[in-house]
Amino acid sequence: MKMEDHKLKVFCTVVETKSFSKTSEIVHLTQPAVSLQIQALEEIYETKLFDRSSSFINLTPAGEILYKYAKDILSLYAEAEKEIGKITGLIKGSITVGASTTIGNYILPSAIADFRKNHPKIKINVFIGNTKRIVDLLNSGILDFGVVEGETSRHKIKVEQLITDELVFIVPPLHHWAKKKTISILEITKEPFILREEGSGTRQMIEKYLLSHGINTSNMRIAIVLGSTESIKEAVENGMGISIVSKWAAKKEVKYGSLKVITPKEEKILRNFSLILPKNAVQSYAVDDFLSYLKSYPYDKLLSESK
Repeated sequence: MKMEDHKLKVFCTVVETKSFSKTSEIVHLTQPAVSLQIQALEEIYETKLFDRSSSFINLTPAGEILYKYAKDILSLYAEAEKEIGKITGLIKGSITVGASTTIGNYILPSAIADFRKNHPKIKINVFIGNTKRIVDLLNSGILDFGVVEGETSRHKIKVEQLITDELVFIVPPLHHWAKKKTISILEITKEPFILREEGSGTRQMIEKYLLSHGINTSNMRIAIVLGSTESIKEAVENGMGISIVSKWAAKKEVKYGSLKVITPKEEKILRNFSLILPKNAVQSYAVDDFLSYLKSYPYDKLLSESK
C-alpha cells in the first residue's frame, strides 16, 4: 500500500479488532510501530482519534468520522487499482488471506508457491486461525477472503465450496492395524485415542461422526488431549495411541513411512473446505486472479505426491 492508505488500513484494523496487539499481528508491524502510525494520523488531523481513558479502545467523535471515510477511501483505492490493472495487464499488489489450520498449514503453502511463479509482484499474507476467528476477521474487513473447514454462518458472507477433505485413522507402522486398508469405526473404543482440544473444528467433526455410530467420547479410552495436529501426529508416531486427522495433514508422514492411514469401513468421514468472501466488497485485480487460481488448482496432485 502507498501514500496515506497504509496508515488508514492500520487505523481501521485497530478500530475493528479493538486491540493494538492483535493489529500488530495482522498488519505485520510491532506494537510500537502501530502506535506510531496512529500518532502520525492524530498529528495530521491535530486531534485525538481514540479515547484511551478506559481499559477499552473507543473512538473519539473525530475518530468516528475518520473511520467512516477511511473505509470509503480504502474501497476506492481497491477499485482504482483494479481498473488500472485491467488496462495495463499488470497484476500486482498485496493479498491478505485467512485460513483455518489444516488448509493454512498443509494446502495453501504449495498453492501460493505455484501461483507466485507466474505472479512474482503479488505479495500474499496468510493469517492462520480457527474458522470462527477467520469469519470475524473477514467481517471486520481485515481479510480479502478466507479458506476454511467445516460449517460457517452465512451472515454477511458468501460461501463457495472449494474441495472435499477426508479424515482418516492414523497409526504407527508397527501397530496391529497398520497392514489394513479399512477398519470398523466400532474398533476405536478398544484403542487408546488421542483427541484434539475442545472448540477444534476437526474434533467437532469426529464427535459428530462417532455419535452417528453410537459412540460417545466418554466411552472411549482417551489417552491424551492435544492442541494441534502436529502434536497429535508426533504422539501417534511415539506409540501413545491412534487418532483421526485430515488426509492432507498426514501426507508427509505417509510419504516417509512414519504413519499409516486407514479408512473407516462404514463410510468415509468427509467435510468441505470452503472459500468465504465479503458479500459486497470490491476485490482487487490481484485478489480476483488468485481466487480463480485457487478454484482451478489441481489439489489432488498434492496428495498423490505423498505416495
